[in-house]
Amino acid sequence: MNVLKITKKNIQQFLNTELKFGGNIEFEESMGILSFKSIKADGDIYAKIGTGIEAGWGIEAGTGIEAGEGIEAGWGIEAGTGIEAGGGIEAGE
Repeated sequence: MNVLKITKKNIQQFLNTELKFGGNIEFEESMGILSFKSIKADGDIYAKIGTGIEAGWGIEAGTGIEAGEGIEAGWGIEAGTGIEAGGGIEAGE
């Protein structure tokens, strides 16, 4: 499966967007809490230690979601297999 690697060097092009990818999305470590409109991956969404993800609308993965920090979404969080966070997990409505 293809992997989209989000790093400190390329993060600016993805912040506050509707991030969609037809494979796995992997976030580099120690990037803090990153904000998006929404995040959707056909595979896993994985944020390493020190990186958390939040989306105003929702976060969805075909398989699993894992974050070293927290996971937060305004609408919902959905994963085909599991959801795990080093911090908290929160979904609005």
